[in-house]
Amino acid sequence: MPSATLAVAQAGPLVSVQDGGRPGLMRFGVPRSGPMDRHGFHSAQAALGLSPEGSVLEISLGGLTLDCIDGSVTVALAGGQFRAAIDGTSIAAWSVATLRAGSRLSIRPGDWGSWCYLALAGQLQSKRWLGSSATYSIANLGGGQLVAGDRLVVAAAETLPEREGTLPSPDWAKPPDQIRVVLGPQQHFFGPAAVATLLAEPYALSDAYDRMGVRLSGPSLGLLARLDMPSEALVRGSVQVAGDGAPTVLLADHQTTGGYPKIATVISADLDAFTQARAGDLVRFQAVTPEAAIAAAREHHAIVERHLAALRQGALPLQARLMQMNLIDGVVKA
Repeated sequence: MPSATLAVAQAGPLVSVQDGGRPGLMRFGVPRSGPMDRHGFHSAQAALGLSPEGSVLEISLGGLTLDCIDGSVTVALAGGQFRAAIDGTSIAAWSVATLRAGSRLSIRPGDWGSWCYLALAGQLQSKRWLGSSATYSIANLGGGQLVAGDRLVVAAAETLPEREGTLPSPDWAKPPDQIRVVLGPQQHFFGPAAVATLLAEPYALSDAYDRMGVRLSGPSLGLLARLDMPSEALVRGSVQVAGDGAPTVLLADHQTTGGYPKIATVISADLDAFTQARAGDLVRFQAVTPEAAIAAAREHHAIVERHLAALRQGALPLQARLMQMNLIDGVVKA
């Protein structure tokens, strides 16, 4: 089978290899890791008809430049609205294109988003740890973070000209201004004023932001008493509050246990879009019931599955996309 070789000319911090992660190991102290934006990750794979658990490249705001030095391979880009170009010619932030020997692909931050995903039509060869190529960034275990000079080999590389083109980028993939949370499980450590503040005041994402979590800037959430709770299991999306009253939202590489109280948890339906927010962006929190969070998760899952199914059918040429649009919506009189 043919292969393709890509050389890393430039890679920013936290550009790494990711797959679906390591489920079921948190009881042993091993974070799941995997993609920050799971929808963007799966979208890039679906656009090439790949397995949803395969390895892709996760690209941070530091950007990535790849040189194809041997062979040819079709790639798909999805996630945040980054700027991408092949040999200086721009391609859409959500698109499928083919790299050939001598091609250079550059990916840089665009209008919105903190993470984007590059899937490759083939089998990306990478290191594995505990059965997964997902990079645990704190220890750089798994497929690993990319640095200039690295070589990436894609086994069984394919070119898929029938899939090339622009992909639909859904509005709900963008970071929202309002994030839904379920209060708790330790909101009793905080007075009514602290809970009201969390739900009434805007918070800005700080630059203390990595794959483990993001610290928020805003009004302090004062504790009622000293911290004396034992460490307990954590989940992605926990809003943990340290002794200084600053909330932190835990993300893909979060620690498995912690002893700080969690005032709330971001619901799963909003979490992927939240990860696309950038430092300085403002968010507001809205409390919902556990029942509403479950209903939102089911509704969001159905929407995502429909979108992924459309991507698996392949990118559409402009004429076909125009045929699917209502171009005369609102016209009432000639």
